[in-house]
Amino acid sequence: MQHSTTAYDHLWLHHTRMSSFADAPVPTIVRGEGTDIYDDQGKRYVDGLAGLFVVQAGHGRAELAETAYKQAQDLAYFPVWSYAHPKAVELAERLAHHAPGDLNKVFFTTGGGEAVETAWKLAKQYFKIVGKPTKHKVISRTLAYHGAPHGALAITGLPAMKAPFEPLVPGAHKVPNTNIYRAPIHGDDPEAFGRWAADQIEQQILFEGPDTVAAVFLEPVQNAGGCITPPPGYFQRVREICDRYDVLLVSDEVICAFGRLGTMFACDKFGYVPDIITCAKGMTSGYSPIGAAIISDRIAEPFYKGDNTFLHGYTFAGHPVSAAVALANLDLFERDGLNQHVLDNEGAFRKTLEKLYDLPIVGDVRGNGFFYGIELVKDQATRGTFTREENDRILHGFLSKALYENGLYCRADNRGNPVIQLSPPLISDQSTFDEIEQILRGTLAEAWTKI
Repeated sequence: MQHSTTAYDHLWLHHTRMSSFADAPVPTIVRGEGTDIYDDQGKRYVDGLAGLFVVQAGHGRAELAETAYKQAQDLAYFPVWSYAHPKAVELAERLAHHAPGDLNKVFFTTGGGEAVETAWKLAKQYFKIVGKPTKHKVISRTLAYHGAPHGALAITGLPAMKAPFEPLVPGAHKVPNTNIYRAPIHGDDPEAFGRWAADQIEQQILFEGPDTVAAVFLEPVQNAGGCITPPPGYFQRVREICDRYDVLLVSDEVICAFGRLGTMFACDKFGYVPDIITCAKGMTSGYSPIGAAIISDRIAEPFYKGDNTFLHGYTFAGHPVSAAVALANLDLFERDGLNQHVLDNEGAFRKTLEKLYDLPIVGDVRGNGFFYGIELVKDQATRGTFTREENDRILHGFLSKALYENGLYCRADNRGNPVIQLSPPLISDQSTFDEIEQILRGTLAEAWTKI
């Protein structure tokens, strides 16, 4: 079967300009092994994005596939609507054990966008139950992506992604992100910049009215915009602000949890305890879909009283096969020491990518753990960026395709300033880093000649 032809005819690709494949084959991946993927022609590529920030344990882990097979034989499906099944119970307990503070209640979903949707709905209903019914608004950051459902998309800070679907859920407001490379103020003082950025959240709460704001949604490291890290003290200040105004702090860890930064939950890396964690992707290393909102006992408590009910759920949430695979994946994390491996090698990953600073097109290398972005510029000295036409021509017209053709699957993204994003499987080592750097070096050098 010619998969690439039938893909265009019948498979509607997500977030994809379908006209791109009217006269070109759709890239088709048929196999994965370790940190590599292979297409239908047998060509090998470095999986520089872990699928989509997902395949933490690497491709081809037979024990995860076998776990799914065995669970499907015992109990392939049952909902967690008024009933439990063993694997959902075990996984909820395991996640509560790893989560910080009193985050002990686990509400399963089938993905990250659903987890974000769940967190906003939960925050709204929580404040209604406790007698503060006007608290329904949320605050998030510019350029941040929080998911595709209408609520999650409203929280998202990317205007172009939202425009086709407006009107969205009302009540979502934006504050500046923490990209110090593009800081409008205090760019030479990370702590002062962090304080300023956190204080923008307080200003927004005061502007909207504290009695109307329910939650703040923040990624530990912001994905869209290119792996934007928090300045020192930022999350501690945000936690203080949320406590002062009785606003829930939601740590959106759909990408950052499960070892991406070298800790099970990324809030631990930066020393803060949120009220809710949203997570998904790496929980099963992608071997089966699952997501969750992990909620503090304090927020869950009123829902466990009287006839209060969280009127929310998903057919495939807490799926027995996915829950079993997640448990096996977490076992694998512990047995193989994946978190420690990331902590031991994150410095080497950064150092290898920083070699690219000798290319005039590389402006900033930033990130944490095994999650890095490389911001591209037209002028290193002034940090001058590209025109819209150059962006489209260089990023979409050349870089995305060229990187793939040169053997690296990663993301060339221009939501904000143009960036190359890298998020390899957590089993990656120096040989993986070197191969990524070499492919980037050659391709970016060629891109520079096209400006």
